[in-house]
Amino acid sequence: MNTAPTTDILAEKEPDSENAIERVLVLEMVRVTEAAAVAAAQLIGRGDEKAADAAAVEAMRRAFDNLYMDGTVVIGEGERDEAPMLFIGEKVGMGKGPKIDIALDPLEGTTITAKAGPNALAVLAAAEEGDLLNAPDVYMDKLAVGPGLPADVIDLAKSPTENVQAVAAAKGKDPADINVCVLDRPRHADLIAELRSIGCGVFLIGDGDVAGVIAVTDQDTAIDMYMGQGGAPEGVLAAAALRCVGGQFNGRLVFRNDDEKARAAKWGIEDLDRIYKLHDLAKGDCIFAATGVTDGSLLEGVKTKRTATGAKIMYTESVVMRASSGTVRWIKGQHRIEPHRT
Repeated sequence: MNTAPTTDILAEKEPDSENAIERVLVLEMVRVTEAAAVAAAQLIGRGDEKAADAAAVEAMRRAFDNLYMDGTVVIGEGERDEAPMLFIGEKVGMGKGPKIDIALDPLEGTTITAKAGPNALAVLAAAEEGDLLNAPDVYMDKLAVGPGLPADVIDLAKSPTENVQAVAAAKGKDPADINVCVLDRPRHADLIAELRSIGCGVFLIGDGDVAGVIAVTDQDTAIDMYMGQGGAPEGVLAAAALRCVGGQFNGRLVFRNDDEKARAAKWGIEDLDRIYKLHDLAKGDCIFAATGVTDGSLLEGVKTKRTATGAKIMYTESVVMRASSGTVRWIKGQHRIEPHRT
C-alpha cells in the first residue's frame, strides 16, 4: 500500500516545547489505524466478520513494525493462547525508543463491517508505560458525559434516573430533554425502560460503543450521556479519547463466572466492585487515534475508486488526539493499491 501525503488540520496549535519524537509518534499512530481500516474496508458487506477482523489485525501489526518505539500491547485481541497476533503482552514497534503501552481494536464493529452498517472504526490508544489500565476482556458497566460539567456529576453507584437528573440539573434542562446513547442489547431492556419512563430520548446503536461514548463530546450529535454495558477494552479506549477532549467516565468491571474473575486476578485486579474513573483507566499523556471503516457519526468510512490501470485509490478519514496539548487533528488520507500481477 502506497500512502499519499495526508492532509493535516490542527484544531489547536501544539506548544513549541513539545518533544519532536513524541510529535512524530502522534502522527505515526494514524498510519497504523489507516492501514487497518483500508484492509478491513475491502471486506465491507461480505458477511465474514472473522475475515474482516483478521485483515485489520494483520495490517495493523505490519504498520506497527515500522514505528520507533518499544511498544507493548496491554489491550488487544485476547490472551496469547487465544489470539495469533496483537495479543495482550505482545511487543510491537522496532523495540527501541520510548516505552509505550498500546490499547487497540483493529476493527471496532466486526458485525457492522460484515453487514455494511455504520460506525465501524479502527482504533488505538497509546500512553507511557503503565498509564493504561490493563483491563481483562470482560464486560464493563459504563457511564459517560462530555466536557463542561461539574466534577463528579455522574456516579455509577447511583441509579440511571439519579444520573440523568444530575446531568439535567447541571445543564439547566429537564430530564425529558436529556438524550442517552445505549447499545441495543437484550441486557439493556430494563435500563431503556427506566430511561424512557422519565421521558429521556434513547438513541440505540447496534454496535461500536467507542464511537457511542465519544458522541457525548460532539454537540452535533445531541447526545448528552452514554450508559450501558459493553466490552472493558473498549471502555479503556473510549476513556483515552475523553482524556484528550474532555469529559467524565465511570466504569465497573462485570464478571459473569469464576473464569472471568480468575482472568482479572491474573492482571492484578483485586477489587472486583471498584468504580474506575477517567484517570484510573487512562492517565498521563494519552494519544487516541481512529480511522473510519464505514460511515458513522464520528468519521466517514473508507471510499474506493479505481484508476484506468486497475489500481485502487482508497480515501480515509481519521482523527488523532493528544491529552497533553488538547490537540485534535482531522486527517484525510489517499492510499494507492496496485493490482496483483501474475
